Amino acid sequence: MTARLKLGLPRLLVLGCGDVGLRMLPLLRSRFRVFALTSQAERCAELRAAGAVPVVADLDRPHTLRRLAGLAHYVAHLAPPQTEGQQDRRTRHAIPVLPRQGRVAYVSTTGVYGDCGGALVEESRPVAPRNARALRRVDAEQVLRHWARGCGATVSILRVPGIYAGDRLPLERLRQGTPALVEEDDVYTNHIHADDLARIVVRTLFRGRAGRIYHAVDDSDMKMAQYFDVVADAFQLPRPPRLPRAELAQVVTPTLLSFMSESRRMSNARLKGELGLRLRYPTVAATLVALKSKNW
Repeated sequence: MTARLKLGLPRLLVLGCGDVGLRMLPLLRSRFRVFALTSQAERCAELRAAGAVPVVADLDRPHTLRRLAGLAHYVAHLAPPQTEGQQDRRTRHAIPVLPRQGRVAYVSTTGVYGDCGGALVEESRPVAPRNARALRRVDAEQVLRHWARGCGATVSILRVPGIYAGDRLPLERLRQGTPALVEEDDVYTNHIHADDLARIVVRTLFRGRAGRIYHAVDDSDMKMAQYFDVVADAFQLPRPPRLPRAELAQVVTPTLLSFMSESRRMSNARLKGELGLRLRYPTVAATLVALKSKNW
């Protein structure tokens, strides 16, 4: 498509154009003139090559964002919060940039629910964050929904679990022999392939309802140790040793332990029903088996 034709397309701004953002660009560049925010000038060539117009600015420095106000009618907000505090300052800084009466898709986390004891979780379940990381995400969701109600914008929120892909698997952890939990202490975990997540974000920009929550999860129903076993088997690596929770707490980092302390199974019925999304990678196990047969 020529530059002149692209000028007539609606504008879309991607906040946080990392791995998933780059996977989105091939799905967007024929329908939008895409602008991608980056705080690293050295990424501009990569973003241009992927079909986006790079914009150098920093969500941690709000004065650099002023020129973005009114730039785009659509925004895909994929930027994570900063790593400390209980409020997402980056999302708060982004508010003046967001399009009044426009459409925003925000990528949050399933961690906002806290530990659900392995129960099936639907979008109507109240949030119960157990750590500052999840509190920052809840803050971002609340700020965005409040802003949208005040200006007539459509904000849809995607709560996302662990993201995997060919280059996003726990291979180094397996090689290091980091232990997993014994069956009776283990937790249910949830997953989504990065390519499917890119498609979900794009679909949400078009079809997401105002103020609506969607679980961007696949059909996998497995505990965390089983996930590690499936990956280990696919790459012919040793399965991780198993430890009771009390023993495992002595040998893993507090951050890793926090991920191994919350058990939930996420429903994706709304994703399939309302957004009409058909997953290309419905389960981790099936994906790894298929890719292994192709010598991936």
